[in-house]
Amino acid sequence: MAKITLSLEPRKITGKKVKTLRKQGIIPANIFGNKVKSTAVQVRGTVFRPVYEHAGETQVVYIKVEGETEERPVMFTNVQKDPITDEVIHIDLRQVNLKEKITANVPVEIIGESPAVSDFQASLITTLDEIEVEALPADLPENITVDVSSLRNIGDVIKVSDLKLDRTKIEVLDDPDAVVISVAQQQKEEVIPVEPVVTEIIGEAPAEGGEVKTEESKKEEAPAKAPAKAPVK
Repeated sequence: MAKITLSLEPRKITGKKVKTLRKQGIIPANIFGNKVKSTAVQVRGTVFRPVYEHAGETQVVYIKVEGETEERPVMFTNVQKDPITDEVIHIDLRQVNLKEKITANVPVEIIGESPAVSDFQASLITTLDEIEVEALPADLPENITVDVSSLRNIGDVIKVSDLKLDRTKIEVLDDPDAVVISVAQQQKEEVIPVEPVVTEIIGEAPAEGGEVKTEESKKEEAPAKAPAKAPVK
């Protein structure tokens, strides 16, 4: 695997004032690690983005801070993004010891086509999209590929124990029996029939060309009764 490098500058602006850096297209960052003094640095977004797209959060990146003589092996972690623009607004750089094992969450990448999907119109359900592993920084895989072409029937599953990894270099920390991907039958939407609303009209059937006489209209057409005469004394 080719060596990934990135150049950064020391950062003097801290706190709320870092907003001025972001307006200039500069991302504030911090280097931290075991027995490592926290260092404030910065990098231009145009320089950082292609490196991050290539390395992700599982590959070692060798950074060179302006003014320092030696490179630092780091891994990107806690990459914060603006919820509206999706632009990166802060980066944490975790400095690692290449001779010490670390834990990391490696993303799952699905490859192939499941016969159960094409033959039975089933659905693939991904339960785990990341796998927690422990390994030397240089041995961490970029992703863990899962071939779903073995899923032929509804109910078939791929477990953590089925994942193809170099177990001599990588220790999987997730439960071996945990399901990574499963096949399930698609749920059909229940259609509830709507019954038509019938309004009942009470009254006599109209003559041809006539109108319906309802009980209410009959009351309206009936002549008013004459008031009763007072009795003669």
